[in-house]
Amino acid sequence: MDFEQRLAEALAALDARGCLRTLPKEEDSRGLVNLSSNDYLGLLEDVSLREAFYASLSGADRQLSAASSRLLTGNTPAAEALEADLAAAYGAESALVFGSGYHANTGILPALAGPRTLVLADRLSHASMIDGIRASGCKFFRYRHNDLAHARQLLERMAADFDDVVVMTESVFSMDGDRTDLAQFVALKRDFPNVVLYLDEAHGVGVFGETGLGCAHAAGLHRDIDLLVGTLGKALCSTGAYLICSRVVRDTLVNRMRPFIFTTALPPVNLAWTRHVLHALPDMGERRARLRSMGQRLSEAIRAKGIDCPSDSQIVPYVIGSATAAAEAAARFRKAGFHVLPIRPPTVPEGTARLRFSLTASLREDDFARLLEEVAR
Repeated sequence: MDFEQRLAEALAALDARGCLRTLPKEEDSRGLVNLSSNDYLGLLEDVSLREAFYASLSGADRQLSAASSRLLTGNTPAAEALEADLAAAYGAESALVFGSGYHANTGILPALAGPRTLVLADRLSHASMIDGIRASGCKFFRYRHNDLAHARQLLERMAADFDDVVVMTESVFSMDGDRTDLAQFVALKRDFPNVVLYLDEAHGVGVFGETGLGCAHAAGLHRDIDLLVGTLGKALCSTGAYLICSRVVRDTLVNRMRPFIFTTALPPVNLAWTRHVLHALPDMGERRARLRSMGQRLSEAIRAKGIDCPSDSQIVPYVIGSATAAAEAAARFRKAGFHVLPIRPPTVPEGTARLRFSLTASLREDDFARLLEEVAR
């Protein structure tokens, strides 16, 4: 077989397993209740917030492109203003903004780690975090999911053999919706002086905390986290990501982080929009409370069917098993008016294909009631 024949055969094998991915079209979800986005606070449909932003735009913030990397001519006032606001919000020395969460997680560790760095990562850490570990070339182990006692055992056995041990996890896990015990996570650093804590708050930012700055900030533990990554493209309804860190870490990344150095900076208009949303976050407590309530009620409805549901957030999985059965279940929900997509291997382990309900604060109460009814059926 030639090159393209081999690719076609591999695609056919995926299709036979019910795991072939295709790009959906906008009209595929038109008229349906969208339960597959990351628009947790419902900002995509918030016309008043958007119009207030447009009215405030002026000067360089209207630019649609930075047209350069940050280290050339793309270090715009909008980028510096957003980073200053983020650092101030967290009470940190520094912040650094990136083009995406994937850029952040694949670039931070390779820039900071050395040959005497060990990495311990939660077994269900996001693919971008695993790619960053692999790119770093560090020795690494995965501890059992959310089992920080297991992480501690690994530290007791190996920490003394390395200069630094980076322990990585997520505050809210993207496929199960469960959360890390951040008090236990921070205790690792207190008990092992060479531990560096790396926390991905992609699904926590905007949703948790009195001011929406995530789980660590809500718990008052954000100052104990060495590398706190947040996303701008989910609850904040923008694009990009950021790191809250020390000044020396920021300066190191500016000099060494390849996805930061060798990419065009974010457009000023997007950075200005992110600042606009960031300033509005503290006033969105009612949305966060409603989101938490819906997450709890939906999780309880799934558990009532005898199905394990570990969710403690706005992400609620309905684990079905086979990829084909998950696709069939998604089709049934579609007929009932809900756009919820099947999550299949390799995104999740074999035998754990699921529907992943991604809730939004803009979900109407009557639609949510229908969703609970459909789950019960």
